Amino acid sequence: MKKIIAAILLSGLIISTFSGCGGDESASESSSSQSSGYTDDSASGSSTSQPSESASDPENKIAGEGDKAPEIDLDTENLTPVYGNELKDGVYEITAESSSSMFKITKCELTVNNGEMTAVMTMSGKGYLYVFMGKGEEAVENGYIPFVENENGEHTYTVPVEALDKAIDCSAFSKKKEQWYDRTLVFRADSLPLDAFSGDSIVTAESLGLADGEYTVDVTLSGGSGRASVESPAKLTVENGAAYAEIVWGSSNYDYMLVDGTKYETINTEENSAFKIPVTCFDREMAVSANTTAMSTPHEIDYTLNFDSSSISQ
Repeated sequence: MKKIIAAILLSGLIISTFSGCGGDESASESSSSQSSGYTDDSASGSSTSQPSESASDPENKIAGEGDKAPEIDLDTENLTPVYGNELKDGVYEITAESSSSMFKITKCELTVNNGEMTAVMTMSGKGYLYVFMGKGEEAVENGYIPFVENENGEHTYTVPVEALDKAIDCSAFSKKKEQWYDRTLVFRADSLPLDAFSGDSIVTAESLGLADGEYTVDVTLSGGSGRASVESPAKLTVENGAAYAEIVWGSSNYDYMLVDGTKYETINTEENSAFKIPVTCFDREMAVSANTTAMSTPHEIDYTLNFDSSSISQ
């Protein structure tokens, strides 16, 4: 009898144990699914750009704020949109910024043709089936833009570009999550060569009719960590029809600047760092770099300067 009772108790214990294990595994899987809210574009993708049957209807498939990685703030406050009719026809490398670290654009090629612009964006990974230029809640199937795999096996999307230096809505459909993730894109005009712009769209000392002499001009600095500053108004000198600005930084921690690949050394040895650099355009973001010595290892930081032509005074 004791052997029978022991056998019954042992059977019950085994059943309970297996039952408990199954419950824990199910709960763990559910918890894991709920906790993995972010969709990483670097996730490996399938070889087809076609959505699954459940992905064909985007209704109620919009990622909530809790599902998305923190947004990257794209500084567009001081930017003026640049439209296709302000650029010369051609193909240009351009910097494209994304508001999400999960939608990384590693390379971008801009094509301008008769005032219309398109961009081929090369992505860092393969986590999305297609994109829609707008909010995910507005997505309609005939507006889906599927990926195309390039010769390197990378996913690319060819998208229309309304304007440069303007925040543009773009939503990406996650292959894994089967929902839309809203992003913001900015195609940076200051990353284009100056000769990409049509003559009428670039404001220069010559187009302003500035005679040789000394002036002042208001200047706005953008980029970097947001903590750097420059003196405004700045001294503006026109020599032989070309404009130069004296840029005085808010610290003495810069030892050179770069403008269009040319290096400019400081013009002072004391107080805050100061440089005399060419002003290639007014009323538009002008890309520059400055080398800071404030950290343990000196490194170049990218900024933009915007010189306001309406503020020029003599």
